[in-house]
Amino acid sequence: MEAFTNAELFPREKYLKKIRGFYHECEIIKVITGVRRCGKSSLMKLMAKEIMEAGVPAENILYLNLDKRPYHKLSSPEELDALFEKHISSDGKTYLFIDEIQNVRDFETVLNAWREEGNVSIFITGSNSYLLSGELATKLTGRYIEFNVLPLSFDEYLGMKAFLGKTVSSDSLTELKNYILEGGFPYTVRLDSLSDKRTYVQGLIDEIYQKDIKKRLRIKNKSIFDTVMVYIINNFGSTTSIQNIVDDLAKNKVSVKRETVNKYIEALKSAKILMECKRFDMKSRKSLSGEKKYYLSDLSFYYALNTDNRINFGPTLENVLYTYAASRDYEISVGKIGTLECDFILRDRELSYAYVQVAYTVLESQKTEDREYRSLESIKGDNYPRYVMTMDTLLQKRNGILHVNLADFMKNNETF
Repeated sequence: MEAFTNAELFPREKYLKKIRGFYHECEIIKVITGVRRCGKSSLMKLMAKEIMEAGVPAENILYLNLDKRPYHKLSSPEELDALFEKHISSDGKTYLFIDEIQNVRDFETVLNAWREEGNVSIFITGSNSYLLSGELATKLTGRYIEFNVLPLSFDEYLGMKAFLGKTVSSDSLTELKNYILEGGFPYTVRLDSLSDKRTYVQGLIDEIYQKDIKKRLRIKNKSIFDTVMVYIINNFGSTTSIQNIVDDLAKNKVSVKRETVNKYIEALKSAKILMECKRFDMKSRKSLSGEKKYYLSDLSFYYALNTDNRINFGPTLENVLYTYAASRDYEISVGKIGTLECDFILRDRELSYAYVQVAYTVLESQKTEDREYRSLESIKGDNYPRYVMTMDTLLQKRNGILHVNLADFMKNNETF
């Protein structure tokens, strides 16, 4: 334990509090998922530290990173089982933390067997899309719960900067622009140069392709995959469909089948680069097939592929809010209200809703204000809160709709 509990780790409380209630559960395997380098390993170390500080002896806490020595060559279930047999304590409950579990084939059989022992609390992580697929549910026989971790949300970004002793501006807009351009990967917060941050994320994109996508898909032409990936990333927040993508690429003399585009999008979703936001018809109360929006788990994926630092605040602020809401476990969809559209419908675990419009400002003109308020004003029949979220510092009231400053809302870690 000593090697990883004394490390300087930013406490990501919003995720720790979701998992604490399951620390001592041996019947349920805790699966920590998320895009590579988002902080899953650090989160597991924080959990292990909390468990030890609660009085569990260090010898009853086992942490294994299967990407690192001396375990990086371990690949068979027999080897994994023998390793557990050697280290799992026979005296009391053992807390087993395994990083990059997918490196071992058929790991599920081993985990299931040790779970049946009744005295082992198991936590696993993995970025490979194998771990995120439906196969996991089948092979772990439903005895697991998934906790999805995102890169730092805006409030966490500010918290980690302060934790590291870095200067944090009192101006929320300044810091939000920094967050947008730098991204929320924990390691990049430690770096000072924007160029170094971009280089890091560019390397991460290559790593995700090699370790999470290439291993799962038979990609015959990587340039086609790259073209589709760049297209989707560059059009984050835009309403699109598979056919739209095929047609747009054809205009640029790139011929690709619908099935191929769909397969690549699914791979990017499984690797946790993309997050799909479905459209929901508020009159019929049904999801709409066809057109969808895709947001990025971190905006640095966009800026790593584009050298232009200009910010298109429309989709960018939507993306920032989307990841903030997702980190708080809201279910998110785009609302269609007749011919109008509400940027987001949010639903929490208690099945309460909130309706949100996102814009840089509504004070530019009366036309702009009317455009952002109109869809919210057309929502009838419930008393759920309605928000217009902007970067305006002057806020107004209109027909019971809450006008709030988006940066301050997230900075204060508020709920909808």
